[in-house]
Amino acid sequence: MDTPAPPAIEIRDLVKRYAPAKGQAEGKLALKGVSFDVPQGGIFGLLGPNGAGKSTIINILAGLVRKTGGHAAIWGFDIDEHPRNAKRSIGIVPQEIVFDPFFTPYEVLENQAGFYGIARALRRSEELLRAVHLADKRDAYARTLSGGMKRRLLIAKAMVHAPPILVLDEPTAGVDVELRRQLWELVTQLNGEGVTVVLTTHYLEEAEQLCDRIAIINHGELIANKPTRELVGMMGEKVVEVTLDRDIAAPPADPAFLRSELAGERSVAITYDKAQVTAGQVLARLQALGYAIEDVTTREADLEDVFVQLTADQPG
Repeated sequence: MDTPAPPAIEIRDLVKRYAPAKGQAEGKLALKGVSFDVPQGGIFGLLGPNGAGKSTIINILAGLVRKTGGHAAIWGFDIDEHPRNAKRSIGIVPQEIVFDPFFTPYEVLENQAGFYGIARALRRSEELLRAVHLADKRDAYARTLSGGMKRRLLIAKAMVHAPPILVLDEPTAGVDVELRRQLWELVTQLNGEGVTVVLTTHYLEEAEQLCDRIAIINHGELIANKPTRELVGMMGEKVVEVTLDRDIAAPPADPAFLRSELAGERSVAITYDKAQVTAGQVLARLQALGYAIEDVTTREADLEDVFVQLTADQPG
């Protein structure tokens, strides 16, 4: 029997308490004993509301924040015992666009390779510029690049030392639809070449399409960690949107409906438990209430529904 591959990232009982601000008795407890593994070779989503602790985890892995307790290993290297090997095994693409605007893209990559001690003969600056479609901007000042080009340059910068793991922290925040598509094509290509990708994003539809597995963090605690399809399947709810034959001032109510909400002057969105009733029974209830039905559409629950349900009732 094949031995399973060790995790790309291993996190056990990770705790981070920040120093107290002036006048406070104790600092914020950002991570409350978080544990999870990132499997090798996939695209792993790390999701959560603002302030949940996602960036703290990434900053600990990047060596920018010191953990208060627990254990973290990157590609098998403990971040405390083997910090250099751990850092060489991971590339971080930060949310903020940060590099010297007076360097060219080629110089940005050459300088980064120098920081990692990569010999000139072994540097891949030209190859990386081609990979992120910036070869024609090789000698332009970085400050003249568009926002999308800068994002792609950050990915190239994170890959100069050929790390087996790439972490993307909100890479598509504030970018247009076309650029988002280009970035995901690039990330999918890297993943296809064997790079393990860790992604944080607020675009849940994006995470649902891209990620093999998703962990959700809220208030410094892990509240879910499952394969994406299994996570979405947790929702037993389904929504049917019905167009009626006349305007309605209030949504119809029935004990079989979990929620009933106006979706337009003549349409209503009804959420029901698919383990208890069928769509046909929901429509029959509407007709029994005196409504004539002109059109019907249904949809299954998606990752956004799961995310809202899991994070809505969590205490702070």
